[in-house]
Amino acid sequence: MTGTANGARTDSDQPESGLSWGHSALGAEFATAPDGTLRLVRLAPPGDTRPADPEAALHLVELTALGHGSGWSGPRFTGTAFGTRLRYRDHRSGRRADWEWLTIELHDEATGLTAFVELTSPTAVPVLRSRVRLRNEGTQPLVVQSVSSLLLGGLPSPDALDVHRARNDWLAECRWYAEPLRDTVCDISVDAHQHDSRAALVLAGRGSWPTDGHLAMGALTERDGGRTWLWQIESPAGWRWDLGERAHGTYLALNGPTDAEHQWRTRLTPGEEFTTVPVALALGAGFDEAMGALTSYRRAVRRPHPDHATLPVVFNDYMNTLMGDPTTEKLLPLIDAAARAGAEYFCVDSGWYDDSADGGWWDSVGAWQPSSRRFPGGGIQAVLERIRERGMVPGLWLEPEVVGVRSPVVSALPPDAFFQRDGVRLAEQGRHQLDLRHPAARAHLDRTVDRIVGDWGVGYLKLDYNIVVDPGTCAPGDISPGAGLLGHAHAYLDWLSAVLDRHPGLVIENCASGGMRMDGATLAVTQLQSTSDQQDPLRCPPIAAAAPTAVPPEQGAVWAYPQPEYDDDLITFTLGGALLGRIHLSGHLNRMSVRQLALVRDAVTTYKSIRGDLTRAAPFWPLGLPGWTDEWLALGMRVPGDRTSYVSVWRRGGAGELRFPVGHLAGREIRVDVLHPSAPAAGSAVWDGEGLRVSLPRTPGVLLIRLTCEPA
Repeated sequence: MTGTANGARTDSDQPESGLSWGHSALGAEFATAPDGTLRLVRLAPPGDTRPADPEAALHLVELTALGHGSGWSGPRFTGTAFGTRLRYRDHRSGRRADWEWLTIELHDEATGLTAFVELTSPTAVPVLRSRVRLRNEGTQPLVVQSVSSLLLGGLPSPDALDVHRARNDWLAECRWYAEPLRDTVCDISVDAHQHDSRAALVLAGRGSWPTDGHLAMGALTERDGGRTWLWQIESPAGWRWDLGERAHGTYLALNGPTDAEHQWRTRLTPGEEFTTVPVALALGAGFDEAMGALTSYRRAVRRPHPDHATLPVVFNDYMNTLMGDPTTEKLLPLIDAAARAGAEYFCVDSGWYDDSADGGWWDSVGAWQPSSRRFPGGGIQAVLERIRERGMVPGLWLEPEVVGVRSPVVSALPPDAFFQRDGVRLAEQGRHQLDLRHPAARAHLDRTVDRIVGDWGVGYLKLDYNIVVDPGTCAPGDISPGAGLLGHAHAYLDWLSAVLDRHPGLVIENCASGGMRMDGATLAVTQLQSTSDQQDPLRCPPIAAAAPTAVPPEQGAVWAYPQPEYDDDLITFTLGGALLGRIHLSGHLNRMSVRQLALVRDAVTTYKSIRGDLTRAAPFWPLGLPGWTDEWLALGMRVPGDRTSYVSVWRRGGAGELRFPVGHLAGREIRVDVLHPSAPAAGSAVWDGEGLRVSLPRTPGVLLIRLTCEPA
């Protein structure tokens, strides 16, 4: 059975020969196991003819509920009681716009629980998106403690696989590392025990910073065959994935929050439904190819917005510049200099609302009114008008979800508008957390944004979030704090969507102390993503080089904060690191010499000349994914059609020359242009038929190189 062109097909009989579904880039095959359950036995590109192993396949859904546990002990999310009982009942398939879809309906006669496995895939892209919708069709309530979003078995043996994870810490984001899967999932001699190992490699995110500690991602690469399975869990709150051994192969289980890791439970009364967070699994012949597919998927699934095509240059006054201390006196010359450098948006960052003489605004925020002390005379409107006069769009920083304990908003809103546990309003670092499920909390933020955007004419909001609430909130009606947190997180994204519906030209940057909320769910709604708060320009390159693993290049905001005290090499270094992402200017440009400001303007002009290509490009890493202490790093962008590619190369130490391959261009005639820096003595790049030979005689050094295929 395959999807029809525009409609839907339904089959209600148990498919004796199984189901086949997919499109030109992805095929899925399902078969009925001896226990009567339907299982996904193959997920691969259509040309992959390697035989499937039905014995290694998993149930389509695994879930645990109070009174219905697992079939064995251990950390693995497989072998649950419900998994063995959910039987095929129906399926439907079709196409909506450029997406293929398949829904498989499973039912448990004992409890009346029905699970709808909802699979979608963008046509011609080898990415599967999956989520599970539960409906209680029984007569008794059911308390669900965990439910899978996607299960995939039959992968190669752990002996043949490396697993990749990305540590994601404050100021040190997107640090990928790899290890053999067998290092964790030990070979216990399965045949001798007649039982699979109970061991599993488990990774989980927790709290209201979903990417604090690790990105909500992972990958498996086949050491000999080169195949890659790359995934992301699109949860704005908790998530979990685990890998283990099954029938001499490997399985993958992807979940949102669970009771064990996140204190998440949901009660389904008769007739009620719950839908898991979506997950996406990309396939490729290698990591770069899989990441290219995932980048295409991310573009397909996100909310449309003009910013994704225009990529305006943003100047933000915070990083290594005003650092939360804006005033009219400081801002006006900075605005003028930013305009001369070529910025198109100017964002006034934190502190604009602080009216206290000692700058103690942290625990008093929430009303979001401009400071009369910082902006005397014409007030903040004079600053915003100066930005517009200089041809830029004004922006402001906002931290909407928090209210300081000293803020008048604390008493103006009802207690249930805030996060709470056991009837006590939670406080973290002198702040309370709004619960966006409460109409009063939402109305307060609607008034705030409509005033700032509608009345003041602000066209850019940097929305930050600098506290962590773990495990969540228990408002009236919540069964668990993890459920409360997930409910708020979804309500927050719904609020953002409604804001953009009312103000379609508004550009929203997502930030949580940098990249602590760099999850797929939030990135699908917001236009930009802060990738880090790292202030050391020498430590920015590994973050900038790896950021496209987490976010498409046109959404990844990378700081470029040149300073007047920097020498020319360091100025071009800090600028060059952002040119294959979304350049976010900062720095005391108003104090620069004419020569220094010309260096900044040259870099911005170069960025504007290539940004149209970045909106379509797929990332690749000629030197592999960057290490935190690597002396040389490289990030590439491959434009569709293979005529043009870009490579940024950084040198922080080591030998002054390096050669590396560019596999997709090997054997072709290539024209090499160094786009940044403009000074010829800064470095050079030469194509030798198979790769690039790059020379950077001084450290720190950077080159942005354009590679163009010459006509045959």
